[in-house]
Amino acid sequence: MWVVKIGGSLSHEPTLRNWLDELCEVGGGRVVIVPGGGDFADKVRQYQSEWRFDDLVAHNMCLLAMTQYAIMMQGVRPELVLASSEAKIRRALRDGHVAVWVPTALMRDTPDAMSNWDTTSDSLAAWLSTMLNAERLIVVKSCPIFEDERLETLAATGVVDRRFVDYVNDANYVVELLNKDNVALMRDRLLNMPVT
Repeated sequence: MWVVKIGGSLSHEPTLRNWLDELCEVGGGRVVIVPGGGDFADKVRQYQSEWRFDDLVAHNMCLLAMTQYAIMMQGVRPELVLASSEAKIRRALRDGHVAVWVPTALMRDTPDAMSNWDTTSDSLAAWLSTMLNAERLIVVKSCPIFEDERLETLAATGVVDRRFVDYVNDANYVVELLNKDNVALMRDRLLNMPVT
């Protein structure tokens, strides 16, 4: 199983449809999509600045932002299956579908290590990859990604969130960052993925 995190920065990019089309075509039964927060999360930042509520509130709102993006993705490709739990993800994959994670189960009543701006959908995708025992985590970004760039550098420059490196440091899965234009590369990798 692969987890493919599609950044919110693709929410206005024509390539979003390409990613969803290819994942639906070749990823059925093998791929879980993690939506970013995109514009929806940017609004949370704006409201937090305006109303001064704490990061716990912002965290819960950002999970709903990711959920909105997930629903939008399903609107673009109706065969995508929204899944809010491990059981629902596994059922969707078992039925040959591509699952889109709806992270509402991570909403919190009290602060924890996830409920801050250092932990965004990038780290949540890594957390989900660990929980699902995924084989690979692909993080799709709209900015240029250089093959030999270290994760620490990407975190320091804001390409991935500050906690991402901690989440993937001891990962038993492959971590790969791809630019939005690398959809053909992802397709080739999925087509050559061993069937388990």
